[in-house]
Amino acid sequence: MDKLLNVTVGQMLEDIATKYPTNLAIKYIEVNYKRTYYQFNAEVDEYARGLLGMGIKPGDHVAVWATNYPEWMILFFATAKIGAVLVTVNTNYKEAELEYLLSNSDSKALFICDGIKDIDCEKIIYSVCPELRTAKPGELNNAKLPFLKYVVSFDNWYDGMYHWSQVPHFGVLISDKEFQAIKDAVNPDDVVNMQYTSGTTGFPKGVMLTHNNIVNNGLAIGDCMKFTDKDKLCIPVPFFHCFGMVLAIMASVTHGTAMVPLLWYTPMKVMHAIEYEKCTAVHGVPTMYIRMLEHRDFNRYDFSSLRTGIMAGSPCPIKVMQDVIEKMNMSQITITYGQTEASPACTMTTVDETLEHRVATVGKELPFMETKIVDADTGEDVPNGTPGEFVVRGYNVMKGYYKMPEATAAAIDKDGWLHTGDIAVKDDDGYYKITGRLKDMIIRGGENIFPKEIEDFIYTHPDVVDVQIVAVPSAKYGEEAYAFVTKRAGSTVTEKDIQNYVANNMARHKVPSFVEFIDKMPMTASGKIQKFVLRDMAKKALGIENNNFVFKDTK
Repeated sequence: MDKLLNVTVGQMLEDIATKYPTNLAIKYIEVNYKRTYYQFNAEVDEYARGLLGMGIKPGDHVAVWATNYPEWMILFFATAKIGAVLVTVNTNYKEAELEYLLSNSDSKALFICDGIKDIDCEKIIYSVCPELRTAKPGELNNAKLPFLKYVVSFDNWYDGMYHWSQVPHFGVLISDKEFQAIKDAVNPDDVVNMQYTSGTTGFPKGVMLTHNNIVNNGLAIGDCMKFTDKDKLCIPVPFFHCFGMVLAIMASVTHGTAMVPLLWYTPMKVMHAIEYEKCTAVHGVPTMYIRMLEHRDFNRYDFSSLRTGIMAGSPCPIKVMQDVIEKMNMSQITITYGQTEASPACTMTTVDETLEHRVATVGKELPFMETKIVDADTGEDVPNGTPGEFVVRGYNVMKGYYKMPEATAAAIDKDGWLHTGDIAVKDDDGYYKITGRLKDMIIRGGENIFPKEIEDFIYTHPDVVDVQIVAVPSAKYGEEAYAFVTKRAGSTVTEKDIQNYVANNMARHKVPSFVEFIDKMPMTASGKIQKFVLRDMAKKALGIENNNFVFKDTK
C-alpha cells in the first residue's frame, strides 16, 4: 500500500470492473448466482438507479436485515454509488432490538429476508409496524418509526412491501444524466455504512464509517494477505459485521479477488466450498476453525488449494493457529486486530511474518495510521513491554457514533486518538500482543491476571476444545478467575484436572479458582464471545448478586 486512495466505494468497484471485466467476482454454491466483475458492476448500477427512482436519496439511511444473500452485496454497492448509507442489522436481533435500531438510525427503508434460524423476519416487522399490512408499498406511516417508509422483501411477496425484483423497474424515472450526476457528487469522506456495536455493554451505538475508512482499510488488509486477481476467498463470516464487509468483501474487491460467500456458516458448507471451488483463502473466528477441525468428516476434505485467510474476531489460541496451518494448508494465515470504530483493522500480520509472530502477536500497525500504548488512567505513553490501553489515530477512525456526541467524545479524544479499551503490549520490534479488555483484566490480591494468557495455555490441554476466563468478585482477593471450558466429546477431564494443569505450569495466582464445563460458549452473531453473559453465569453459579456475596467464600 503505497498511498491512501481517495475514491468512493462505487468508484472503486467501477475501477476494478474496468481492470478485470471478465474475472469472476462472486459465486455462490447454495443459490444460482455467479457474476464477473463487469456483470456485477452493471447489476449494481441497475439497482442503484432503481433505488433513486423508488425514492431513496443521497444521505438516506437504508437498513438491511438478512444473512449473506447476493442481494445484500448488490444493495451495499448500490447504496454506496448513490450516496445513501447502508445500516447493517445484526442477524441475531429480535423485535425490541430491531425497533431500537430502526428508530435510532432513522432508517428510511428496510430490506429483509424471510427468516434467520429461529427468527421470522416478516412476523417481527409486522409486529413492530402493524400498519405495514394495510399500507401501500412505499407509504408506511408508523408513529414510532417516522422515517421508515419502505420495506422490501428479498424472498416472497408480502402485503405492504415491495419485492426486490421490482426495484430496477423504478430506474426508468432517472435519466442517464441525473444518475451520473448523483454518482459523481458522492464524496469519499461521506458516511457509507453504519454498523451497530454488538451491544455487549449498554445500548448499541451506530458507528459511522466513511468510504475512505473502508476502501483503504480493505486495501491494506488484502495487501497483507497478498491478494491478487488469481485468489478466491471463501466468506462464511456475516456481511453485517466488519469481518464480512471490510476484511472480506472490501479486501477482495480492492484486489479483483473472487468471492465465494456462504449464506450462513456451517463447518460442512465451508469445507465443501473450499474443496469444490478450490478457494485459496478463508476467513473465520477461532470457533469456526475449531468446529471444522473437530468435525468428524474433516479428514475427507481437500484443503490443498488454501494458502491464507484471517483468524480474528476474538483472541486466537496458538494451538488452533498451529492446527490450521498444519492441517488446513494455511501456511500464510494472518491475524488482524481492530474494532468496528476503527473500520476495523488497526494491526495485522502478513504472509511473510515468521510463524512465531503470526501465532503469538497481532502484527504491526497498518500503513498510514498511528498506534501506541498508553496508561489508561493518565493517557501517558508507556514503554515497550508495558501493558496499557491500545489507541489508534488515522484515516481508519470512524466519523463518530450516530446522534451520540458524548459517546463519540468519550471514545475519540481531543487529539484524534481512538481509545479502544483493549489492553496490549508492544515489543521493541513494533509487534503488538492483545492481552485482554480493560474490564476483563482480573486483579487478584493485587496481582494483575490477563485472561488470554491463561486461556491460551488451557487450550493446549488435549481434552479442551474451547475456554474462556472471566473475573468474579471475591471476598478474600477482590477478584478471582472463573474458567468456562468446553471439553471434547467423551472426555472425563475434571475441574481439578484443569486446575492442576495450570498450577503445574503457571504462577499460582493464575490458577482458575473455579472451572465450569459447558457445551457451547455464548456468542454474538459475528462470532464474538459474550463475556458479559459468562460473567453473569458465573455469578449466578456462585450465588453472587450485584457483586454482593450470599455464599461463604472459603478461598
